[in-house]
Amino acid sequence: MIVPLTILLIGILLYVNFASLTDTLLGIAVIPMAMIGGVFALLLTGTAFSVSAAIGFIALFGIAVMEGIILLSYFNQLIEGGVGRDSAIMQACQIRFRPVMMTCIAACVGLLPAALSTAIGAQVQRPLALVVVGGILLTPILVLIILPVLIDVFSRRTRPDVVEQMAREPV
Repeated sequence: MIVPLTILLIGILLYVNFASLTDTLLGIAVIPMAMIGGVFALLLTGTAFSVSAAIGFIALFGIAVMEGIILLSYFNQLIEGGVGRDSAIMQACQIRFRPVMMTCIAACVGLLPAALSTAIGAQVQRPLALVVVGGILLTPILVLIILPVLIDVFSRRTRPDVVEQMAREPV
């Protein structure tokens, strides 16, 4: 029950941030991308899904959505600055590559010892860390490849001068 509630709360916060349903849904679209890596990590290690793993998924969702926000908000900023859509998507991916990767590396390196631990107490912390590390290893690749495609297909943002020009043309 807590995981769907967390996704709903993330959606509300995204809507407050972007004030756009399309951008909110684009931000939430990174959650399945993050889940793929977390599920693979659990399957590859033979770790059962537990409360600890569920908490790991919640943490992973937060990190993944933050990566999506980094990319999406910069795309919106470029569009509002007058950059064309295709150019804005490419620039957003190129310029925000480093912040996205640094976020992932920091989370991955921080939790890697817990994911590899076999000491006393590891059975509690290990599923959480495995989910986050597994998800974080795959998420940036998917976010930087699939999210720009989703932005291109679903985002309706255009340069301000294009909107003004469309408003002046007779119907």
